[in-house]
Amino acid sequence: MSSDAQFDSALDLLRRLPPHSTTENLNRICALAPHLTEDLLSSVDQPLEIRRCKKSGRDYLLCDYNRDGDSFRSPWSNEFEPPLDDDEDGAKPSERRRKLEVKMGEAIDVYRELYYDGGVSSVYFWDLDDGFAGVILLKKTSPKGKTEGGWDSTHVFEAVDRGRTAHYKLTSTVILHLSTSNEALGEMQLSGNMTRQVEQDMQLDQDSDHIVNLGKLVEDMELKMRNLL
Repeated sequence: MSSDAQFDSALDLLRRLPPHSTTENLNRICALAPHLTEDLLSSVDQPLEIRRCKKSGRDYLLCDYNRDGDSFRSPWSNEFEPPLDDDEDGAKPSERRRKLEVKMGEAIDVYRELYYDGGVSSVYFWDLDDGFAGVILLKKTSPKGKTEGGWDSTHVFEAVDRGRTAHYKLTSTVILHLSTSNEALGEMQLSGNMTRQVEQDMQLDQDSDHIVNLGKLVEDMELKMRNLL
């Protein structure tokens, strides 16, 4: 079987398995077919993992967009953990985009507290030739017990400057998992995911307007997806 056929078969298999077990099943497939690891990790949406920044002591979320090999860049310190080899710098945003990344992270942190009443959020930006792109991550889980639940949302965007306006393309994915266990029902699990996309031109007078525009796009998209779920 060719690599392309194996890759398609792996994706088809993962679509048929419970979304809340995606990470476990993905690791098993990667162990069986190591040559598919990079392609699968960049193509499959999976529940977000949490790590604590050693420098700041704050939690952040792991995804393919802040990964370099086995290391992940913390949005709080802008450093990779564990550190990369001395001859590697890792992918980091330019100084201009890093300033925006920090401000966007602060704004999303407020949004997370207001809408989720807890949880963890992270923001990562990177440069493009005609603008920049990034990902906004949000995760909330309930304490483990007889009733458990989890919400993971990933918002990947591109922002292209067009003079006094900017063109945004947003792709949002939500993974939702609910489970309960009691004598009347026994064990019950509900899980699923949803992906939606939107493109929009918005007014742009200065760099900080990106924060307002992206915040509005993410807020509107999450509201629509909550209603659909």
